[in-house]
Amino acid sequence: MLRFDVPTVYANAIRLDAFVTFLICVLAFLGFTQILAITTVAGFIRGFLQHQKDPLHLLSKNLLSKFNLQGKKENAGAKMFSAKILFIASSIALILFNLNIIHWHVPVMALMIFSTLEWGFNFCAGCWVYGYWYKLFPPNN
Repeated sequence: MLRFDVPTVYANAIRLDAFVTFLICVLAFLGFTQILAITTVAGFIRGFLQHQKDPLHLLSKNLLSKFNLQGKKENAGAKMFSAKILFIASSIALILFNLNIIHWHVPVMALMIFSTLEWGFNFCAGCWVYGYWYKLFPPNN
């Protein structure tokens, strides 16, 4: 169910990453839509490689470590699943925007809502879905 083959992540570093995602989405709505390329790349690196290879996450972790505010360690498997959703939603938004389809706002708004839940309330919707999926369909080992 949970991935133990990747290093754990600090909770507050993840929350800071979510806040940065929220700010990027706000900038996209203000007319700087191409900035979503940052969340696309970050989502890919965090979701398919690991958080420790993402420069934005490393910046968050190092900044919080200087003040001893990094928080508790968490399993990275569910967070990687959430990062894959970030990658998909950001990619869809960029594609729709570049095709001049006004619906690019929909995935960006979803990212704003879910990133706010993460940084503001420490609720990871993707992590919840990840856990629920494995309750319904446990892996066959």
